[in-house]
This record gives sequence, C-alpha cells and structure tokens, in this order.
Amino acid sequence: MRSILRAASLTPVFLAAAAILGGTPAVAGEHHHGDRAVTGTYLSGDFHQHTFYTDGGTTFTNVMQKSDFYGLDWWANSEHGGSRPQDGSNHRWTDPAYYPTNPILGDVSGTPQAMWRWQSLQQYVYPDIQAARLLYPTKKIFSGLEWNAPGHEHCSTGIVADDAAAVSAFEFIFDASDNDTSRIGEVTAYGTLAKHNGKTYAGPGVWTDKSFPDRHLDAVSACAWMQEQKDAGTIEDGWIVFAHVERDGAWTAEDGGGYNIEHFRDFNNAGPDVCFGFEGAPGHQTSKDRGGFGMSAFGGTWGGAGYYTAAVGGLWDALLGEGRRYFNFASSDFHSYATGFEKGGGDFHPGEYQRDLVFVEDIDHDGDYSHAEIVAGMRSGNSFHVMGDLVTELQFTAQAAGGEKVPTGGSLRVPRGEGIDLTIRFKSPATNTCPDFVGSHDCAPPVVDHIDLIAGEITGKKQPGTPEYTMASNPSTRVLKTFTAADWKVDAEGYQVINYRIRKPLTDMYFRLRGTNLAPNTPCETDPAGSPLPDFIASACYGSTFDGPREAYADLWFYTNPIFADVNGR
Repeated sequence: MRSILRAASLTPVFLAAAAILGGTPAVAGEHHHGDRAVTGTYLSGDFHQHTFYTDGGTTFTNVMQKSDFYGLDWWANSEHGGSRPQDGSNHRWTDPAYYPTNPILGDVSGTPQAMWRWQSLQQYVYPDIQAARLLYPTKKIFSGLEWNAPGHEHCSTGIVADDAAAVSAFEFIFDASDNDTSRIGEVTAYGTLAKHNGKTYAGPGVWTDKSFPDRHLDAVSACAWMQEQKDAGTIEDGWIVFAHVERDGAWTAEDGGGYNIEHFRDFNNAGPDVCFGFEGAPGHQTSKDRGGFGMSAFGGTWGGAGYYTAAVGGLWDALLGEGRRYFNFASSDFHSYATGFEKGGGDFHPGEYQRDLVFVEDIDHDGDYSHAEIVAGMRSGNSFHVMGDLVTELQFTAQAAGGEKVPTGGSLRVPRGEGIDLTIRFKSPATNTCPDFVGSHDCAPPVVDHIDLIAGEITGKKQPGTPEYTMASNPSTRVLKTFTAADWKVDAEGYQVINYRIRKPLTDMYFRLRGTNLAPNTPCETDPAGSPLPDFIASACYGSTFDGPREAYADLWFYTNPIFADVNGR
C-alpha cells in the first residue's frame, strides 16, 4: 500500500501532597542514525479518536476536518469494537430513510438493532477513510480500532493494508464486546476465524466468561496474531498501543482490571514488532478529573500523565530497565466538543492539545511518507509527546567516542571507559492552540521552565514465572540532571541547545527526558524538585474555580522516548 504524504524512587501514591514524583512537522531534512544519513522529518499525529460510529458525539466528517485544522499530519479512526446502532453521521442502520434495506449482517444484536463492528469497519468506515484521504491528500489517515482487550482495559490498534479485511477479522476474533458467531469457521487470508474474546460460546445467545487469567491469554494471542500477520505479509504493518492504562487500577486474577507490568511483558514478548507501547498521557484532558482517572487509579493523573509514566523508577522505567523497546505515546481520545466545555464536558479536538511527534524516515527515498513508514517511525521510538505546544521541535541525541550519534529510540554502542555526550535541541512556538475561552493569561506563549534528564540502568529481560517478572520498579532510575534556562543557549537556527557529558558509565543505561512550563514548588502543581504532583491536588487547591481546560494549559509537559546505551559496545 502506498498512500502519499509530501515531505513537508517510588513512594506510596496516596501521601496527599507528598513530593514523590521525581503543531507542526519539526526538523525536516537529513539526520544521522549512527554513520548512516537518513532523510525524514517529525510528523505529528493522533491515533485515538471517536465519532458517531461508536460512542462519539460528532460526525466522522467533522473529526476528519478538525484533525486537519489542528495541523496533524496523520491520524487514525480508532473506535470501540462490539456493536453500534448508527453510522458515522448518526443515522440508524434501521432507518429506512437512509437504509431502505436493512444492511446488518450476523447475529441480531440490541434494540434498535446494532451492526457488528467487524462489518461497519470493513463496509462503511473504510470507504469513509478512503474518501477522507481524497479530501486531505497531504495527510495520512489510518484504519484503526479501540480494542476491548479481553480481561483488561482498552487498546488502540491500527493496521496498514490495502483494505479493512484484517482489522475486521481482528475485531471479530479478539474483541471482548463482539459476541457475533456468524463468521466462525470462515476461511480468510488470516486463517480460519474463531473466537478468542475472553468468553466461551455455550449455545445461541449464551456466552460464559473465562477466568481473568484465561481472558488475558486471549489478549496475548491477539498480539501474537498481529505479529504473525506482519511476518507473513498478509498485512503491511500494524500497532497495538494500550490505552489509558491506569484507569481501571491494578489487575487481579479474581477481578481483572487494567494492566500490570507482567501483562505488558507478555504482550511485548508475543508481538515485539507490533505491541511496542502504551498511552502514557491519556486523552480527556479537559476533564476536571484530568484524563478521566479517579483516585483509585494510582491517585489519578500527575501533570496530565498516568502514574506508570510520571513515577520516576516506576513501571515504564522497569520495562526500559530490561532494555525493552517499549515506548510512550499520547492521544486525544476525542469523543465530542461541547460549547462551554470549560465547565467539565467535552474533549480537546485531535491535535488541539496533545500530539505525538514521530520521526518518519523516507525509507525508499521517493520524497514521500507512507502509512507503513509512519508505523516504522512509531516502532523506532524516535518520538515524543507534548501538551499545549510546549515544544514543537525537539531533538534528543547521544554520541560516543569515535563519532557515532544516535537519535531518540536509538541504541548507542559505547566503548568501555569512554563518555557519552547528550545533546538536546528544542523550540517553543510564539503561540499555541489555546482556546479563547481559557483566557489570555493562561494562553500566554508557552515557555519551558526546566527539563529533567532521567536515567536508569539496564539489567536484562525478566523471565516469565520468576518473582522479578511481576516487579514494576527500577530502583536505579533517578533524575540525573535538571536543566533550566541557565543551562541552554540559543544556536544560529534559533534552537535552545543543551550539551551534557556522561562520564565513563560503568553499566548499560537508558536516558529519557521530560519537560514542563512550571517551576519547582509551584503551588498545587509541582514538588520542590519540579516533579508533577497528582492532579487531584490541583483540583482541591482551586476548588470551585477549577476547570479542566484552564488547568490543562496551566500545567504543560512533554516526554521523550529513551536512548539506550550499551557501554560494552556489543
């Protein structure tokens, strides 16, 4: 498929106010991956958004328009599996004014009758995507699904292929809300269809839930299935990026829940090329309960990021400490825009507040960027996510003695006894996309106050069945250095530049960045070291004057993915 885009240390979370947590394409042109020059650019995107096709409150056409309006270069229609009674324009499938003949296939579901998502994905959503690609020829629009993962929370998925047959098959087989049986036994390019949706079919209309551990195994099999399709060439590429991963709290074998670290390890082991990350900063950032997280979900969000991401030495650092190429993303999770949503309703539009910036390499040197090249960029880890356009351009590179230089997501070979030179280059825009109602003070041009360089040791992968496999901490992780304006200078291209030397590391390490517009000890927002406080504290501080969008724009962060350093030079 060629669809074209022109190059254009943990402490308990519930210690109330404790300080426990330590728009446009950027930097186009030639970059270096080691000694290899590559042509590419950072492209901004969003892979989690909703329309009337599922539980969104906006037409498919409007969401495409807004994704384009807010300057995204790529996005995915990624909506729930299961069944829904209406199309992307909010017309009932059973309304004869729009569908003179009932188009619904498969087992009868719901009143009014609903269409199974495997059908709408293939027969209705994909044609709408094709039409949108014609309307926005310089943009990339993906066919995706917000998968109801058996035994767990939701998950953003996408498949690059010449049609929607594969994502349709994926939804039918693996979605926990899809109880249709009409395609069981169907022979497809992806194998003979069966159900692995966390349930056992016990007869017409009767399903029995599997145990939560067995439901998890069905979710793991979905990762293995997509990896197999990629390896076999039945799809060009795809991703499985788990969504709002803290929202349901910790998972137990008795009650299920969200995700524990062993689940991400299982998923990544089963599909290393497709199950390569999670959503570290959830959507729904306008919510008074920022991200839609409650207190039970590890204290809610922390500076808009989930606890697994915001906690230095926490779950994400434990994965990185294995050397896993498991990366961090953000999304809008857009459902609807409500006039006056500053009172707590609605969402930011796709690209309006949060975006992923992914370095996409022009692999075939044709001057264009394909869907598959964008997914390869996601998999590479050369990406960062940002709130409120705090930065629009960011390069994070590492160089060892002998001249090798690698970008974010890269692996650096470091001769023992040599140092590592880290370089950070960034720009902030003169304005951002802050809505008018937020107010001129909160919409002032964003300025980075400080950047944390976070580092941890890499000790190798944990083995299933061992106690270490369920450990969600990396005690070696710390904020190695905090940079402020006194530490950066402006270069000839207008970038703020930081240079920092790691002297003779003794063990394999990784390095990642986070930055914010807030100074240390900002009341209600940051601790004395400048790390984020839980957002429920801000809610309590502001009381009745608190609202989601103003808080979101007052409290901006960015996170990069890591650079890995092999000090033995293997």
